[in-house]
Amino acid sequence: MDEAEEIKRRMMEQMQRQMEEEQQAQAEREIIEAQKKALLRQLLDAEARGRLERIRMAKPEEAEYIENQLIRLYQMGRIRTKLTDEAFKVLIKNLLPEKRDINIRRI
Repeated sequence: MDEAEEIKRRMMEQMQRQMEEEQQAQAEREIIEAQKKALLRQLLDAEARGRLERIRMAKPEEAEYIENQLIRLYQMGRIRTKLTDEAFKVLIKNLLPEKRDINIRRI
């Protein structure tokens, strides 16, 4: 009985440690996300933030890529002022590759 109780106790401790690690990781992710949002508020005006949110609703991967590139440009010192919607549109156009239209012709 003592062995079974010891195994059970160790398993419970391990599960508890895993839960604590997961909670800590989740808290860290939330902090990073909050910092990211604060920085984006600082970099984009209201119209540009709205545009980014609309992109996020349609294409979440592209929005994430754009956010990361904005942060990278800010860290490199290439963005110094708040971006207007027009400047943001130009930036998006330069960041994202052009889409190709593929036409299939049947003969």
